[in-house]
Amino acid sequence: MKSEMKRFLLFTPGPVNVAKNVQMAICKGDICHREVDFDYLLQSIENKLLKLFEIKHIADYRAVVITGSGTAANESILSSVVGNKRILILSNGEFGERLLNMSRLHNKNTFLLEFAWGERLDLEKIEAYLEKHEIDIVAMVHHETCSGMLNPIEKVGALSKATGAMFIVDGVSSAGAEAIKMEKCHIAFCSSSSSKAIASYPGLSFVVGKKEEFEKLKNISAKTVYLNLYKFYHFINTVSQTPNTPAIPLFYALEQALINILDEGVSIRYTHLKNKARFLRNGMLELGLKFLIDQRDMCSVLTTVYIPSHINVGVFRKKLREKSIIIYEGKGCFKNKVFQIGNIGELSFDEIQFFLDSLRGVLQSFDRVETKKMVSNDDHYPLITYLKKNVKRESLIPTERIWMKN
Repeated sequence: MKSEMKRFLLFTPGPVNVAKNVQMAICKGDICHREVDFDYLLQSIENKLLKLFEIKHIADYRAVVITGSGTAANESILSSVVGNKRILILSNGEFGERLLNMSRLHNKNTFLLEFAWGERLDLEKIEAYLEKHEIDIVAMVHHETCSGMLNPIEKVGALSKATGAMFIVDGVSSAGAEAIKMEKCHIAFCSSSSSKAIASYPGLSFVVGKKEEFEKLKNISAKTVYLNLYKFYHFINTVSQTPNTPAIPLFYALEQALINILDEGVSIRYTHLKNKARFLRNGMLELGLKFLIDQRDMCSVLTTVYIPSHINVGVFRKKLREKSIIIYEGKGCFKNKVFQIGNIGELSFDEIQFFLDSLRGVLQSFDRVETKKMVSNDDHYPLITYLKKNVKRESLIPTERIWMKN
């Protein structure tokens, strides 16, 4: 590595290493959340969120920001929009189960269509269930982080629309990395957070929704005080403020992170993340590792990898931490069977290469197990060869184009 390493490289799906200008933004001057300064800040964030989601008819949508993690945004939706209606939760992992638990707490008419963790959603089963049962609302997770599975929101959205059901999407770990077409997917409300692919600090979440659906919430009795979604909408719609005292420094950081994405270009951002994920995955495959799910089902932010049977995950993570690398362990039924590697936030190709080199050494340290060597004509810098063979030049950012040229 030519550049100085960060204290910790967060190869996780969140929180992530943030850009220098995001670090600086959080230190901006103090303002009052009931003054015009905050009004402008909140309006700026809302406009940028709607651009991030590439909404064509912006006047038909609003975005509210909540001081709280992505779970707060999900609970705000699930406690506010259902009322006495019937909601179906689609689950194929930990975060689908979390939606279920939240909905059951607030809504007596909560139903579940469950698939195994890491299993694809069966669209035929979903269609059959919706045809057989009277369901008013369908809710699901876009990127199921426990496995890395990217679920098909466009197809489920079409099934929901065909039966007249409202469609709700948990986009907490996919917004900012994967296209979420609110209009095309018939999404009424979508949640997300600041600290994952958007690459800001933890502590803020948001809900993007159709204005007409926000308006309907006025007639549904509130089940919470702080997370009353209609109240958030009412405040931003009337006075461009939040109902309660917000974490203002985090709002500044979120605004800067959104500026970074929009300046880069949303589609370019998505391509850049896919390039990093492809390089990371190629490197791990060449080390002889195997993935939990098929690459075609993966989100571009995270890879779930089987840990070799002779390796203790805790010791494995500790050895990587000694090299300033932080990774995730598996949860639930995947505990002690997999580890997870994220590629979002301020992680460069250099740092991904550093991770792969470190990973090779750590794997070899366990009983000197033989691992495959990364395929490259340039052992000193396999990144160059990889980019030349696998990535179209026009999809690269300027720095990567210089690497290819050299």
